[in-house]
Amino acid sequence: MTISIVIMLGINHIGKQAKRSFNTTISGVDLIVGSRSSSLNLLLYSIFRMGSATANIDWQTFENITADNKVKWSIPISLGDSHKGFRVLGTNNNYFKYYKHGDSQSLVFSQGKELHHVFDLIIGADVARTLGYKMGDSLTLAHGLVSTHFNQHNKQFTVTGILKPTGTPVDKTLHVSLQGLDMLHLPPANNRLTTIETQKLDPLKIDKIHPKLLLNPSYTGQSITAILLGLKSKFMIFSLQRHLNTNGNEPLLAIIPGVVLSELWQTLAVVEKAMQLIITLVFVSTTLGLSAMLVTSIKERYREMQLLRIIGASPLFIFAIIKIEAILISLLSIGLATLLLYLVFIPVQRYFLNQYGIYTQTNIISLINIDWLCLIFACTFIAATPAAYIAVKKSLLIDVT
Repeated sequence: MTISIVIMLGINHIGKQAKRSFNTTISGVDLIVGSRSSSLNLLLYSIFRMGSATANIDWQTFENITADNKVKWSIPISLGDSHKGFRVLGTNNNYFKYYKHGDSQSLVFSQGKELHHVFDLIIGADVARTLGYKMGDSLTLAHGLVSTHFNQHNKQFTVTGILKPTGTPVDKTLHVSLQGLDMLHLPPANNRLTTIETQKLDPLKIDKIHPKLLLNPSYTGQSITAILLGLKSKFMIFSLQRHLNTNGNEPLLAIIPGVVLSELWQTLAVVEKAMQLIITLVFVSTTLGLSAMLVTSIKERYREMQLLRIIGASPLFIFAIIKIEAILISLLSIGLATLLLYLVFIPVQRYFLNQYGIYTQTNIISLINIDWLCLIFACTFIAATPAAYIAVKKSLLIDVT
């Protein structure tokens, strides 16, 4: 019974923690703005690095949105490149300043610092651990999501920062500057070089750009994939969302992350129900096993029933004894199961975080699990009824005179 309760509470707890980790991937972002598509698609590619955008946002549109008096801060995001299966994200230092996860936790560097040069690269904890990169390493990026020899860019980026684990897609992301990302996609030197001209660089020296070229604070890009917005007041969210969604200059979509996450969990409700079904089946097998064990034990305890009747025990007392025995078994099993789960979840917290991006808290006894434990007691009481009935029936066959 202890093992069954461990499985039941363990599955329930991990399921809740996975949902919590998913919901707290991003915190403090009021609106996500992208090209017009589905709300779920925008959320998945901008936050979870899943899928791709249908179109980009013009840089001028980004500047207009940022200049709105309702906007407190903005984070531009540019996607499309990768490195050995990990997504590359182009952004600016607002990303490391304002992006939060979990319970409003900021991104923290385990080594290095923010972006200061065009070809600086900041990697997530999973990238560093999986690929073995360390500070000062140089690497090239690939166009698209599949790395082949013919889609590799010829510019090298240098690892100048490594982020601490967050349990979010940030851990699996390589972060570069928007300027550095744009330079990868510049045409040959004899063609028109809009971005280079903007930064007042010599087009003829495009292949000899110094890796320590400082970021240009007045940089104006060409286009980006999405925008994360923080507003001055939560009361402005719906008005700005409506304004952006009805923008006549460019087809945009502004979404509220929390609302779309709720819709996503509704679509995944079948998975949650499947987990509940597994828990229920484990629970049913536990109570049936307990009932069978008690019935078997009663058949072997005829002399015990006989002794109780001889010393004056009533049938009701014998019935109560069996019920109490079942409750004590379940109580002991619950105690052992809870202790085992605490002993297991404390050392594997880091493993779940690194391998699956799930931060597992050790609060095994939560309100939902308390409900399950109460249900265990109720069903244990019911499961003991056949054994108690047999015990009473056997005791009535005993002549106590």
